[in-house]
Amino acid sequence: MNNSDIQQGQEWLEKLLKLGAVPSTVKSSLEPDSCWLTIDEVNLTPEQVAILVGQDGEVLDAIQYLLNAIHNLGKDDEERTSYTVELNGYRIRRHLELRALADHAANRVRQTGGEVEIKSLSSGERRLIHYFLQESDDLETYSRGQEPDRRLVVKMKG
Repeated sequence: MNNSDIQQGQEWLEKLLKLGAVPSTVKSSLEPDSCWLTIDEVNLTPEQVAILVGQDGEVLDAIQYLLNAIHNLGKDDEERTSYTVELNGYRIRRHLELRALADHAANRVRQTGGEVEIKSLSSGERRLIHYFLQESDDLETYSRGQEPDRRLVVKMKG
């Protein structure tokens, strides 16, 4: 990921906010897995923050999806940039919640030996739980079903 990709993502998001009459700027930071673009909430009302995050982060997810889709259109895998759009600490809080959910599911599977099915996750959230549990020697994860009813399954290996 280069500075041009970071700047283009930041400019795109700021233009989207401007078109929506949202008085905010965007700060960028480079993390190991993606470029984080954080919408500055200082000039936003609580209602504007709630609208931009949406129920269960769905608006923030949609903005992030559009940004990634538009900026990676026609690029090879190695040229793609991964953007994470953050507002008001939502992604960080959700990351911690998903980590706790993954740990709870792993403990339940180990105690019972059965499967644990986790519903109501976005594809990105399912991917994050897969990532959290991939290092477990005794567990495996996979997705089952079709959108919008796709679920993540955690079970013992073998």
